[in-house]
Amino acid sequence: MNLANKITMVRIFLTVLLIVLLLFPFYMVNIEFPKVLIGTISVDIKYFIAAGIFAIASITDALDGHIARSRNMVTDFGKMTDAIADKMLVNSTLIILTAQGMVSPVITVIIVFRDTVVDTIKMIAGSKGKVVAAIKSGKVKTTFLMLGIILTLCYNLPFELFNLDIANFLLVLATVFSLISGIQYYVMNKDIIFSREEKLEIEEPNKQK
Repeated sequence: MNLANKITMVRIFLTVLLIVLLLFPFYMVNIEFPKVLIGTISVDIKYFIAAGIFAIASITDALDGHIARSRNMVTDFGKMTDAIADKMLVNSTLIILTAQGMVSPVITVIIVFRDTVVDTIKMIAGSKGKVVAAIKSGKVKTTFLMLGIILTLCYNLPFELFNLDIANFLLVLATVFSLISGIQYYVMNKDIIFSREEKLEIEEPNKQK
Protein backbone atom coordinates (compact mmCIF):
# COMPACT_ATOMS: atom_id res chain seq x y z
CA MET A 1 0.00 0.00 0.00
CA ASN A 2 2.22 2.80 -1.29
CA LEU A 3 1.39 6.53 -1.31
CA ALA A 4 -0.28 6.48 -4.74
CA ASN A 5 -2.55 3.59 -3.74
CA LYS A 6 -3.42 5.32 -0.45
CA ILE A 7 -4.54 8.40 -2.42
CA THR A 8 -6.69 6.14 -4.62
CA MET A 9 -8.31 4.64 -1.52
CA VAL A 10 -9.02 8.17 -0.28
CA ARG A 11 -10.88 8.80 -3.56
CA ILE A 12 -12.99 5.69 -2.99
CA PHE A 13 -13.78 6.87 0.55
CA LEU A 14 -14.73 10.34 -0.73
CA THR A 15 -16.96 8.76 -3.37
CA VAL A 16 -18.83 6.72 -0.75
CA LEU A 17 -19.18 9.87 1.37
CA LEU A 18 -20.52 11.75 -1.66
CA ILE A 19 -23.06 9.04 -2.46
CA VAL A 20 -24.31 9.02 1.14
CA LEU A 21 -24.57 12.82 1.16
CA LEU A 22 -26.62 12.88 -2.05
CA LEU A 23 -28.89 9.91 -1.29
CA PHE A 24 -29.35 9.69 2.48
CA PRO A 25 -32.80 10.93 3.63
CA PHE A 26 -31.51 13.38 6.22
CA TYR A 27 -35.03 14.66 6.90
CA MET A 28 -35.82 11.31 8.54
CA VAL A 29 -33.25 12.03 11.25
CA ASN A 30 -34.29 15.69 11.59
CA ILE A 31 -31.26 17.05 9.77
CA GLU A 32 -31.82 19.88 7.32
CA PHE A 33 -29.22 21.63 5.22
CA PRO A 34 -29.67 25.39 4.97
CA LYS A 35 -30.90 26.93 1.72
CA VAL A 36 -29.47 30.20 0.44
CA LEU A 37 -30.92 32.63 -2.09
CA ILE A 38 -28.36 33.69 -4.71
CA GLY A 39 -29.97 36.23 -6.97
CA THR A 40 -33.27 34.58 -7.80
CA ILE A 41 -31.90 31.05 -7.34
CA SER A 42 -32.58 29.09 -4.16
CA VAL A 43 -29.67 26.71 -3.59
CA ASP A 44 -29.29 23.81 -1.18
CA ILE A 45 -25.94 23.98 0.62
CA LYS A 46 -25.80 20.16 0.50
CA TYR A 47 -25.01 20.30 -3.20
CA PHE A 48 -22.19 22.80 -2.70
CA ILE A 49 -20.68 20.47 -0.11
CA ALA A 50 -21.06 17.63 -2.60
CA ALA A 51 -19.33 19.75 -5.26
CA GLY A 52 -16.39 20.31 -2.90
CA ILE A 53 -16.08 16.60 -2.17
CA PHE A 54 -16.30 15.77 -5.88
CA ALA A 55 -13.66 18.40 -6.74
CA ILE A 56 -11.21 17.04 -4.14
CA ALA A 57 -11.81 13.48 -5.35
CA SER A 58 -11.23 14.60 -8.95
CA ILE A 59 -7.90 16.15 -7.99
CA THR A 60 -6.77 12.88 -6.40
CA ASP A 61 -7.54 11.19 -9.74
CA ALA A 62 -4.70 13.13 -11.38
CA LEU A 63 -2.49 13.12 -8.29
CA ASP A 64 -2.27 9.39 -7.67
CA GLY A 65 -1.37 8.63 -11.29
CA HIS A 66 1.34 11.31 -11.34
CA ILE A 67 2.87 10.07 -8.09
CA ALA A 68 2.75 6.44 -9.21
CA ARG A 69 4.57 7.19 -12.47
CA SER A 70 7.08 9.73 -11.14
CA ARG A 71 8.08 7.60 -8.13
CA ASN A 72 7.90 4.22 -9.85
CA MET A 73 4.97 3.10 -7.68
CA VAL A 74 2.86 1.55 -10.45
CA THR A 75 1.32 -1.73 -9.27
CA ASP A 76 -1.38 -4.08 -10.54
CA PHE A 77 -3.42 -3.32 -7.40
CA GLY A 78 -3.08 0.40 -8.11
CA LYS A 79 -4.20 0.01 -11.73
CA MET A 80 -7.25 -1.98 -10.66
CA THR A 81 -8.34 0.26 -7.78
CA ASP A 82 -7.71 3.44 -9.81
CA ALA A 83 -10.03 2.24 -12.58
CA ILE A 84 -12.68 1.22 -10.04
CA ALA A 85 -12.38 4.52 -8.16
CA ASP A 86 -12.77 6.55 -11.36
CA LYS A 87 -15.95 4.76 -12.43
CA MET A 88 -17.39 4.87 -8.91
CA LEU A 89 -16.85 8.62 -8.63
CA VAL A 90 -18.04 9.81 -12.03
CA ASN A 91 -20.69 7.28 -13.01
CA SER A 92 -22.30 7.06 -9.57
CA THR A 93 -22.60 10.85 -9.39
CA LEU A 94 -23.99 11.03 -12.93
CA ILE A 95 -26.62 8.39 -12.17
CA ILE A 96 -27.69 10.14 -8.97
CA LEU A 97 -27.93 13.55 -10.65
CA THR A 98 -29.93 12.00 -13.48
CA ALA A 99 -32.33 10.40 -11.00
CA GLN A 100 -32.74 13.79 -9.33
CA GLY A 101 -33.51 15.47 -12.65
CA MET A 102 -30.32 17.53 -12.83
CA VAL A 103 -28.66 15.74 -15.78
CA SER A 104 -30.20 14.43 -18.99
CA PRO A 105 -30.50 10.62 -19.00
CA VAL A 106 -29.19 10.61 -22.59
CA ILE A 107 -25.84 11.93 -21.37
CA THR A 108 -25.58 9.38 -18.58
CA VAL A 109 -26.58 6.41 -20.73
CA ILE A 110 -24.06 7.27 -23.46
CA ILE A 111 -21.19 7.81 -21.04
CA VAL A 112 -21.87 4.69 -18.97
CA PHE A 113 -22.33 2.60 -22.15
CA ARG A 114 -19.08 3.94 -23.61
CA ASP A 115 -17.18 3.22 -20.38
CA THR A 116 -18.52 -0.34 -20.37
CA VAL A 117 -17.37 -0.89 -23.97
CA VAL A 118 -13.92 0.62 -23.38
CA ASP A 119 -13.41 -1.38 -20.18
CA THR A 120 -14.37 -4.53 -22.07
CA ILE A 121 -11.82 -3.72 -24.80
CA LYS A 122 -9.14 -3.22 -22.15
CA MET A 123 -10.11 -6.49 -20.47
CA ILE A 124 -9.89 -8.43 -23.75
CA ALA A 125 -6.55 -6.82 -24.59
CA GLY A 126 -5.23 -7.58 -21.13
CA SER A 127 -6.21 -11.23 -21.43
CA LYS A 128 -4.02 -11.36 -24.57
CA GLY A 129 -1.07 -9.68 -22.92
CA LYS A 130 -1.67 -6.26 -24.50
CA VAL A 131 -1.91 -2.93 -22.72
CA VAL A 132 -4.43 -0.32 -23.90
CA ALA A 133 -3.00 3.10 -23.10
CA ALA A 134 -5.14 6.14 -22.33
CA ILE A 135 -5.74 8.43 -25.30
CA LYS A 136 -5.99 12.22 -25.46
CA SER A 137 -9.68 12.35 -26.38
CA GLY A 138 -10.49 10.20 -23.36
CA LYS A 139 -8.62 12.59 -21.07
CA VAL A 140 -10.43 15.57 -22.61
CA LYS A 141 -13.74 13.79 -22.07
CA THR A 142 -12.90 13.22 -18.39
CA THR A 143 -11.90 16.86 -17.88
CA PHE A 144 -15.11 18.23 -19.43
CA LEU A 145 -17.18 15.68 -17.52
CA MET A 146 -15.72 16.48 -14.13
CA LEU A 147 -16.04 20.24 -14.66
CA GLY A 148 -19.61 19.79 -15.88
CA ILE A 149 -20.56 17.73 -12.84
CA ILE A 150 -19.01 20.26 -10.44
CA LEU A 151 -20.92 23.11 -12.08
CA THR A 152 -24.14 21.07 -12.05
CA LEU A 153 -23.75 20.47 -8.31
CA CYS A 154 -23.19 24.22 -7.93
CA TYR A 155 -26.45 25.02 -9.77
CA ASN A 156 -24.39 26.26 -12.75
CA LEU A 157 -23.39 29.31 -10.71
CA PRO A 158 -22.26 31.96 -11.40
CA PHE A 159 -23.13 31.40 -15.08
CA GLU A 160 -26.79 30.76 -14.29
CA LEU A 161 -27.14 34.40 -13.23
CA PHE A 162 -26.36 35.37 -16.83
CA ASN A 163 -28.55 32.65 -18.41
CA LEU A 164 -25.48 30.75 -19.67
CA ASP A 165 -25.94 27.00 -19.34
CA ILE A 166 -22.22 26.21 -19.14
CA ALA A 167 -22.72 23.13 -16.97
CA ASN A 168 -24.89 21.38 -19.54
CA PHE A 169 -22.64 22.61 -22.37
CA LEU A 170 -19.63 20.93 -20.73
CA LEU A 171 -21.59 17.72 -20.18
CA VAL A 172 -22.62 17.67 -23.85
CA LEU A 173 -18.99 18.21 -24.88
CA ALA A 174 -17.99 15.37 -22.58
CA THR A 175 -20.60 13.15 -24.23
CA VAL A 176 -19.29 14.01 -27.70
CA PHE A 177 -15.69 13.26 -26.70
CA SER A 178 -16.93 10.12 -24.98
CA LEU A 179 -18.28 8.87 -28.30
CA ILE A 180 -15.16 9.97 -30.19
CA SER A 181 -12.78 8.29 -27.75
CA GLY A 182 -14.92 5.15 -27.66
CA ILE A 183 -14.75 4.85 -31.44
CA GLN A 184 -10.99 5.51 -31.37
CA TYR A 185 -10.44 2.80 -28.75
CA TYR A 186 -12.36 0.34 -30.93
CA VAL A 187 -10.56 1.25 -34.16
CA MET A 188 -7.13 1.14 -32.50
CA ASN A 189 -7.76 -2.24 -30.88
CA LYS A 190 -10.12 -4.09 -33.25
CA ASP A 191 -7.27 -6.30 -34.47
CA ILE A 192 -6.64 -7.39 -30.89
CA ILE A 193 -10.34 -7.90 -30.20
CA PHE A 194 -10.92 -10.20 -33.16
CA SER A 195 -7.56 -11.94 -33.22
CA ARG A 196 -7.52 -15.64 -32.48
CA GLU A 197 -5.79 -16.83 -29.40
CA GLU A 198 -2.75 -18.89 -30.14
CA LYS A 199 -3.18 -22.39 -28.83
CA LEU A 200 -0.12 -24.07 -27.48
CA GLU A 201 0.19 -27.66 -28.48
CA ILE A 202 1.31 -29.82 -25.63
CA GLU A 203 2.96 -33.04 -26.64
CA GLU A 204 2.03 -35.91 -24.40
CA PRO A 205 4.92 -38.13 -23.43
CA ASN A 206 4.92 -41.54 -25.07
CA LYS A 207 3.11 -44.04 -22.97
CA GLN A 208 5.24 -46.93 -21.93
CA LYS A 209 3.89 -50.37 -22.74
